[in-house]
Amino acid sequence: MELTNKRLLSLDILRGATIIFMIIVNTPGSWDHVYAPLLHAEWNGITPTDYIFPNFLFIVGVSIVLSVGKQIDNGKSKSEILKKIILRSIKIYFVGLLLWLIPDFDFSNIRWTGVLQRISIVFLFCALIYLYTSWKTQVYISIAVLLLYWIIMAYVPIPGIGYPDLSVPEKNWAHYIDALYLPGVLWQKTWDPEGILSTLPSIITGVIGMLFGYIITIKKNINDKLILIFVFGFILLFIGDSFRWLFPVNKNIWSTSYTLLMGGISSLTLGFSIYLIDVLKYSKGLNFAQVFGVNSIFSYALAGVLTIIFYSKDLLGFSLSQNFVSKWSEIGMDPKLGSFIYAILYVIIIWIPTYYLYKRKIFIKL
Repeated sequence: MELTNKRLLSLDILRGATIIFMIIVNTPGSWDHVYAPLLHAEWNGITPTDYIFPNFLFIVGVSIVLSVGKQIDNGKSKSEILKKIILRSIKIYFVGLLLWLIPDFDFSNIRWTGVLQRISIVFLFCALIYLYTSWKTQVYISIAVLLLYWIIMAYVPIPGIGYPDLSVPEKNWAHYIDALYLPGVLWQKTWDPEGILSTLPSIITGVIGMLFGYIITIKKNINDKLILIFVFGFILLFIGDSFRWLFPVNKNIWSTSYTLLMGGISSLTLGFSIYLIDVLKYSKGLNFAQVFGVNSIFSYALAGVLTIIFYSKDLLGFSLSQNFVSKWSEIGMDPKLGSFIYAILYVIIIWIPTYYLYKRKIFIKL
């Protein structure tokens, strides 16, 4: 079998599975009753939930190589491609703002950062890097950014604070810059996990995805490509795990160790998915995830919009999610299980209109 820059079923399914997990962790039945693995680490450390967002950004990078590369092969100029890239990134960014503003549209209380906003920025910069640099240059950029980020975050004194203390959220450069320069509402009051400085290593997560995208497109047989994916994935995993002794694994500031560790995990997941789905042709029961994968931004945005109905009290006068978990608890069942089941039911609700688009072959490209 030959892997080229054609659309990969494994990538669609992996992207869709990532969106499903994003919805589950973002919308439990009750935030008072959530299993620990479905919560982000409060600061240093990692939980399974912390795997999800970097995996999506990694997939963004892989997809750039496959989709933009295909456009170049089909004769489109870089200027044409660049216009589409900029327009798409702007649209994704403003959808992120819209999700924050709904339903009150209080523009005086707006959060300028967020998941979709970061996705849009990572997509924009990774696509620019892909268009105008070689893969070797991208390796150098990645190494330089991650090392410089580590040095700044760990060793450069902060005005009014002194040397950084990476065990404390308020004593690092990411917090300092967010508090000083980031306008609007900050997710953690004085800093934001999708803030200004931490966006730099998150872009490198996308670039790492691009580097594995190159492996997919090189002219080698599938076995050789998978060996490369697994070998380099293991190397990233090993370096990331080792680097945590110098720079703790931390999603909130997207630490260098976190970037490398997640790059390793994402690449190994990609290799396994390609082998299972594209090589062994095993996709039975995985169509559920594929439906989300081909309309990923749409399904994620829809999940945000429909919280007005299924989570908020504003529209119905009561919260369906809270009522569900309360009734579940009243019959003597574990409220955490009830909260998790409600999140699964909500995924199914989002799947219904997304499946309709899939069956009609409607793919919404923002």
